Amino acid sequence: MEKRILNYRKYIDELLQQDGLDWDTVIKEHLIQVSFFQHERLIHLIVTVTFALLEVIALGLCVTAFSPGLGLLALALLILLVPYIRHYYILENEVQKMYVQYDKMVAKKQK
Repeated sequence: MEKRILNYRKYIDELLQQDGLDWDTVIKEHLIQVSFFQHERLIHLIVTVTFALLEVIALGLCVTAFSPGLGLLALALLILLVPYIRHYYILENEVQKMYVQYDKMVAKKQK
């Protein structure tokens, strides 16, 4: 998904450099793509928050009643949490940039 969203944003940046496009069609397609990425962002937010809560619970259990199994669980959740946070960060920032692209498209359409 990361590669797809980055490639799509670059593609739109290239379109914004051009003149004489049918901006109505480009805007409609852009809004569809943004909605796909927003959905992906929501799903990853839910997964990331769930893993963060599980990590906090596992760490709390480790502090109160340590066992090797709980320690491994906390470590495994932490290892999984880091890539989830990174991926969500990328999705969030790229969707925000797509909002700016949309504003530029609307401005070009109105010219």
